Amino acid sequence: QVQLVESGGGSVQAGGSLRLSCAASSPYVYRRYCMGWFRLAPGKEREGVASFMSNGWTTYTDSVKGRFTISRDSDKSTLYLQMNSLKPEDTAMYYCAARPDDYCSLRDSNSFTYWGQGTQVTVSS
Repeated sequence: QVQLVESGGGSVQAGGSLRLSCAASSPYVYRRYCMGWFRLAPGKEREGVASFMSNGWTTYTDSVKGRFTISRDSDKSTLYLQMNSLKPEDTAMYYCAARPDDYCSLRDSNSFTYWGQGTQVTVSS
């Protein structure tokens, strides 16, 4: 059983930055799983934000390209999401997820098997 624990959320003003972290219970997760960050805002559908595949490839949803960066520290079994130039529309609960496969799609959240409990990000104007 894989456990994921997110941290790093908080409240910031527009234009500010936050770095989210996702700690996994096993380092194997980051070597062979595809990892993703998703977010859920009130009244909206869950949205894939960024993914990190086992080979190091990354993908981003269009609305965060150039502002967010996903990265991985395999030694620390931690996934990160650096969020810069935050906007009020980035306000959401952010979740870390893992798919036991080398590849994944942000459009297919149901294919991710393991999920963290989420961390809240609030951006004020």
